[in-house]
Amino acid sequence: MEVPQGKYAWMIKIGEKGQFVIPKEARDLFGFQPGQTILVLADEKRGLAIPPVADSQRIMKQIFDELDKEAE
Repeated sequence: MEVPQGKYAWMIKIGEKGQFVIPKEARDLFGFQPGQTILVLADEKRGLAIPPVADSQRIMKQIFDELDKEAE
C-alpha cells in the first residue's frame, strides 16, 4: 500500500499502566521534547489526536471560545 506524502502511521503497545511511548520518528517530526506538556484530544467515534505543540494554544482557545458560545 502506498502511503500519501505527509501521512504517517505507527503501531504502539499500551503498557500495564495504560501508558504508551510516542515513537521517536513522531517526536522528531512534531518537535516533542522530554518533559513537555502536550494536548490530547478525544472523540468517542474518531479516537485520540495529539496535535503539534505549536498548535495547542490555538486549538484550546478555539475549543473554549466555542464552549462559551454554546453557554450563552
